[in-house]
Amino acid sequence: MIDFANETDFSFDPSPLETIAQELSDKRIELILIDDDFMRELNSKTRGICKTTDVLSFPIAAFAHSPLGSIAISIDTAAKQAKAFGHSVESEIAILFLHGLLHLLGLDHEKDNGEMALKEAELRARFNLPIVLTER
Repeated sequence: MIDFANETDFSFDPSPLETIAQELSDKRIELILIDDDFMRELNSKTRGICKTTDVLSFPIAAFAHSPLGSIAISIDTAAKQAKAFGHSVESEIAILFLHGLLHLLGLDHEKDNGEMALKEAELRARFNLPIVLTER
């Protein structure tokens, strides 16, 4: 269900994320771990914002058998956030994956009236994840 690519030196097993992916979608999801430099370049090219960020999502237009989309996570930013919030980098990646997946499913915290934050909080509790992005 998750196609995983790791462009960093950080060792990560994405298999715990399969539960989240399978519960929320029956489509394939690409997960890519990248560094801040790559994320800055990606953010600049796709959103016109020349700075790094923690997670970006890229949905794919729906058609039969198409994957849901891609989620890129900056391991550098995830590690900093994990340290700041007192949990593991793996937990932070799971939080960012969930956040990115909700974007792939069409939710958008920048445009909704708190719907994504509520859904994210509900799912965080269900999957025993630490505080989510929108609750920070």
